Amino acid sequence: MTDPIADYLTRIRNAYMAGKKVVEIPSSKMKEGLTKILCEKGYILSYKVVEGTPYNTIKIALKYHPQTKMAAIKKIERVSTPGLRRYTDVKDMPRVLNGLGIAVISTSKGLVTDKEAREMGVGGEVICYVY
Repeated sequence: MTDPIADYLTRIRNAYMAGKKVVEIPSSKMKEGLTKILCEKGYILSYKVVEGTPYNTIKIALKYHPQTKMAAIKKIERVSTPGLRRYTDVKDMPRVLNGLGIAVISTSKGLVTDKEAREMGVGGEVICYVY
């Protein structure tokens, strides 16, 4: 696998399209940070890191609207890829759906959302857009 973050996003996207309640993903520090942000911002219900013999996994409980059964995430899109890294300065920080979505930025202070990066005054690599 050449791009584990794209695989992570695709697994979440596919699980939502299939109507799954839980999805398991191989764990890494970057994926755990991304999952933590998605949980804090209300895009997923909860998550748990499960210690395993060959490798650790992240179990993610997906979130749906109670009456309409619509997924909480409409679109989750990879921006920076291994072949083409996308960096941004604090002045040019992207706004997703005019502030309704989030952009996950990898900064020198860790993984943060676009709003938090603006408040800290730092730029970095744009990992993905979620709305």
